Amino acid sequence: MTRSAGILAAVALVSVLWSCSKEPTDSGAARTSMPGDGAARAARLDGALERAATPDIPVDAPLVAVLGDSIAAGLHLDASAAFPAVLQRQLALAGQPFRLVNAGVSGDTTAGGLRRVDWVLAQKPQVLIVELGGNDGLRGQPVSEILDNLRGIVRKAKAAQARVVLCGVRLPTSYGSEYTSAFEQLYSTLASEEGLVLVPYFMEGVGGVPEMNLEDGLHPTVAGHERIARNLAPHLGRVLADL
Repeated sequence: MTRSAGILAAVALVSVLWSCSKEPTDSGAARTSMPGDGAARAARLDGALERAATPDIPVDAPLVAVLGDSIAAGLHLDASAAFPAVLQRQLALAGQPFRLVNAGVSGDTTAGGLRRVDWVLAQKPQVLIVELGGNDGLRGQPVSEILDNLRGIVRKAKAAQARVVLCGVRLPTSYGSEYTSAFEQLYSTLASEEGLVLVPYFMEGVGGVPEMNLEDGLHPTVAGHERIARNLAPHLGRVLADL
C-alpha cells in the first residue's frame, strides 16, 4: 500500500469509528465526547491522521533513546501512543526523522535509571532523553540523592558522546513548598552545571489537568501524550539540527 493510500484508508477508518460512536476497549484511555463544531472535528481528524501515519525513517537517521518511567512507557496505552513514539512521528513529519529506543520502565527511579543507562548507551544513541525523578519525588527521596543519580546518568551519557535532553519534573504542592521547590530546582541546577538542553516542565498542560490524564490522575491519556510530545519537539529538534 502506498503512503497516500494508507492515509486515505486512515481517513475512512476514522470516519467509520466516529459514525458508530464506538467505545474504545483496549487503550485504557478515558473516553472523550465527539466535538460538535467543524474546527474541533477537523483538529481531531488531523490528530488521528498523525497517529495513523507511519513516517519513513532512514536507516542512517540519528538514534534517540528515552530513559524514563511509566510516562515514557505509556502505561495503560499502546506503545505507539506513548510520547516517545508520538514525538518520533511529529518530527519525522516535520523533516527531522530519527530512530527510537524507548527505554521507559514503569515505576523506575533515578537509581534504576543509573543502573540501566549503560545498557541504553550500548545502543549508541546520539541523543539521550532523560525523563526520570517523578517516582523519587513521590516517595520523598532526598533531593541530593536524586541529583546525584541524575548527574551520574548525564556523565555516563556525555562520556558515550550522547547529547542529553533533560526533562524537568514538578510535584504536587501537597508535598510541601520547601521540598517541591528544591526538587524542581535540581533540574535547572543540573542542566546549568552540565550544559544540558532542559525542558523546564515536560508535562506542561498535562500534569494536574484532569482531562489529560487517565482515571488514576497520574498517567496521561492519548491526548496528554500528544501534548507532551509537542512540549519536547522544539527542544529535541534543535539538538537534532546540531548533530
